[in-house]
Amino acid sequence: MTTTDVKSSPKPQDTRGLAGQTIGDTSICQVSQTELIYRGYEIADLAANATFEEVAHLLLVGHKPSAEELKQFKDELTSMRAVDRGILEVIGKIAQCETGSDDVHPMSILRTGISLLSHVDPDCEDNSPEAELRKAKRLLAQIPTIIGFGQMSRDGKTPVEPDPNLDHAANLLWCMTGKKPSESAAKVMDVSLILYAEHDFNASTFAARVIASTESDMHGAVCGGIAALKGPLHGGANEKAMEMLKDIDAYIQAGSGDVDKFMKEAFAEKRKLMGFGHRVYKNGDHRAGILRSWGLKVAEEQGADSKKWFDIGDRVQQIMLDQKNIHPNVDFPCGMTYYVMGIPVPQYTPIFVASRITGWCAHIMEQHQDNRIIRPLANYTGPELKKWNG
Repeated sequence: MTTTDVKSSPKPQDTRGLAGQTIGDTSICQVSQTELIYRGYEIADLAANATFEEVAHLLLVGHKPSAEELKQFKDELTSMRAVDRGILEVIGKIAQCETGSDDVHPMSILRTGISLLSHVDPDCEDNSPEAELRKAKRLLAQIPTIIGFGQMSRDGKTPVEPDPNLDHAANLLWCMTGKKPSESAAKVMDVSLILYAEHDFNASTFAARVIASTESDMHGAVCGGIAALKGPLHGGANEKAMEMLKDIDAYIQAGSGDVDKFMKEAFAEKRKLMGFGHRVYKNGDHRAGILRSWGLKVAEEQGADSKKWFDIGDRVQQIMLDQKNIHPNVDFPCGMTYYVMGIPVPQYTPIFVASRITGWCAHIMEQHQDNRIIRPLANYTGPELKKWNG
């Protein structure tokens, strides 16, 4: 081989973390550079024209609901929102740090709540399609109750009961804050739940499918998904993105400089800037622009104090694009949007779960219905063979 041949040889693809590898089939979601599709429907179409309950039905049941099917689905969810009082008492004690930990992570609280729910679910050990759909509906309905009870307990407030007159998104806001959301806030939350509902074989979904492939139960697989999403390289980016924007605002208020100077210093110090880049989307996350537009509407309604976060965010986004050619992902506008809506920052990732539970359960059901245990091979890089007594 000549020197020219060596130079022209393509660089081997880095497949660590299964990068670029196709490891299975799914009829639930398609992710590409140009589209994000849930069971045949593109995400911008769903965000503009569907409700979260309709999307949840699409993912869990498998088709767009008729008006009658949607009413029945919503009525079922509303009737399933109550959580066993004993479970809520445990959640309250953990959230109030009565168990020895000074700062319990809200995702850990939610993971514990889902695990506890398994013990009172009559279908827990039944992996038949009918039982799994019932379990998925109960989880979807009860997760906002657990999130809200945990947050209100954490804040030292009296938790509120789920409101049967509110849709899923509005009820989630009510349970977390104890305040009835405005129509615009409820709509923005509804859109954000649609955008977060599903994303093919991401880390948490893949973790859930691996667990399901052993023929374990849905609650166990969901707990695995939550554990994966808790990791800052998967979930939590929206929280970190908002913390960065607050740091920039404090930097400006202290007279240290403007956004451009902050970013210049951040680049020089090689700080990790959250909410940018995506493993799949190299030309921009389809969901980011949609959520930014809706969040900006709420901010503009509230006035300059709220809109400033989008002004700062837009400048950060432009600098990242101009100087690094990196686009924001959906977590970047999510941080700003949830913040101006008054949502407690620690609950940003649990809200992700209140949405993604639909995608996780759809994948768990799909795995169980056409199962083969997921067991890949590893490339051994350890020492050569040795003799123990040699």
